[in-house]
Amino acid sequence: MDRVSESLLREFSEERGIAHLPEDKRFEHFVAAITIGRHYSDTFDTEDVLVGTATGIDAVAIIVNNSLVTDVEMLEEFADEAELDVTFVFVQADRGPGFDVGKMGNIGFAVADFFKEVPTLPRTPEITAAAATMAKLYQSSAKFKRGNPVCRIYYATTGTWTNDTTLEGRRQSIIAELKGTNLFRDVTFTPLGADGIQRLYRQTKNAIQREFLFEQRMTIPDIPGVTQAYLGFLPVPELLKILTDDTGEMIGGLFYSNPRDWQGYNDVNSEIKGTLESETRSQFVLKNNGITIIARDVRPTANKFVIEDYQIVNGCQTCHVLFEQADKIDRSVAVPIRLIGTQDEGVINSIIRGTNRQTQVTDEQFFALEEFPKQLEAYFQAFPPGQKLYYERRSRQYERLQIEKTRIVTQPNVIKAFAAMFLEEAHRTTRNYAALKSKVGKEIFGKGHRKEPYYAAAYAYYRLEYMFRSGKLDRKFKPARFHVLLALRLIANTAQLPAMNSREMDAYCKPIIDFLTDPNMMETHILVAAGIVEKAAGGNFDRDSIRTEPMTKKVKSISQDYAEKLAQSGR
Repeated sequence: MDRVSESLLREFSEERGIAHLPEDKRFEHFVAAITIGRHYSDTFDTEDVLVGTATGIDAVAIIVNNSLVTDVEMLEEFADEAELDVTFVFVQADRGPGFDVGKMGNIGFAVADFFKEVPTLPRTPEITAAAATMAKLYQSSAKFKRGNPVCRIYYATTGTWTNDTTLEGRRQSIIAELKGTNLFRDVTFTPLGADGIQRLYRQTKNAIQREFLFEQRMTIPDIPGVTQAYLGFLPVPELLKILTDDTGEMIGGLFYSNPRDWQGYNDVNSEIKGTLESETRSQFVLKNNGITIIARDVRPTANKFVIEDYQIVNGCQTCHVLFEQADKIDRSVAVPIRLIGTQDEGVINSIIRGTNRQTQVTDEQFFALEEFPKQLEAYFQAFPPGQKLYYERRSRQYERLQIEKTRIVTQPNVIKAFAAMFLEEAHRTTRNYAALKSKVGKEIFGKGHRKEPYYAAAYAYYRLEYMFRSGKLDRKFKPARFHVLLALRLIANTAQLPAMNSREMDAYCKPIIDFLTDPNMMETHILVAAGIVEKAAGGNFDRDSIRTEPMTKKVKSISQDYAEKLAQSGR
């Protein structure tokens, strides 16, 4: 491995807390993170996508409607959605100094075998779980209204891709074979040499930057908190420069601050599509409400604009329709644009609220942008270095900071950990996560809630993941991780749980946090909690039996019995 790649791998490993792993395993994590990260914009744990020692494949990611789906149960979250947009990502990470036509063939065969009803290759438990998810998705193929899934394959080595005719021919034949199955609307096979790996890694450290021509515009007079602001319209080809990366893919995370995700071809979006397909498409600019872009840096030079670290906070639906119909649109079709340069969070939030009121958006959808999450973010960082966590309110907001990335906790993981530990709903963390999200603003992230239980839950989750990464806790407990967190709370403090807005919550959470802070006590309590879960499961960690309400009740009962006996013994 060359010196630069080695240095980047070392930096990545230290940030992700995997420096103790062998180099080949660390390289798998590294390549999985930078390739899958091109298609999935949120922070994710590479442990969830690695598939063991499968032949030809090191990692598999299944992305459904911009969510990373790691098992069949998670698909229940999409049961009520009218449309499914699916991306399969396959990764092979080889530290070898060059590309090998035989290994390339193995990758192609392994990917094709993954989609077979009766596979010929042996499967690891991880591949089996991913294949079950794939099969379940294809059973819902009537919902593939944008077209069949897309397939993205990456083969990474530390060598140099030179467009060798033999290798290129094999690459093209793999693409053709997979397209011939009629399972995909598009297939790509990307070879990554050392320079490509280094480029993708550095992209994760840099803010998104795009250049485009903005000729038809007017400048808005000075506004407090706003550095620059413009009104105008852009031809769609110029807008696509903002929406897509250098491969023509939609840039992940552009719409993170937008409270409404892509809604598929509902009545409104079908009408937009109809306008673009009609002879009056040039009137689109008069019929559309437009797009609002907020950038932290706007640099105009005559008609050429460069924007950096930007979000599209209104116009998500319009952007997706235009992207889908791009091959039918020329410069005669334009879209109204508001371009705002600001770094003021208050201004950003008020603009998001104002521009998203033309259709119904509930207060709960806006809640993630309100005061409680901002206070929670500050609270998590107020602890000493060894206990500090980083609550991620915006997609990858900490990616460019030199911090231990395992200390970043995403909103979904905070919600799941809190619901498991303090609402005692461990069984809903995956099987019925939508039900948990509906409680945001009420039972979760409620106004007046104390912050201590959220920190205790997030810190417990962080410590539990450390136990998995370090090998101190068997990975068989992964499907039951949130039941382990519930048992941990019940044995760490046997007192009555106070109300979430009660001042007593501070005193209640303190012993839990103290146990987690002490390495020896932390390990002891987590191992005891895992033992309780194993007893409740009867040694059966099948997801269907683990993620049920009866399982949660068993864990509660055994935990309470254990705590009672411990109290009677005076320990």
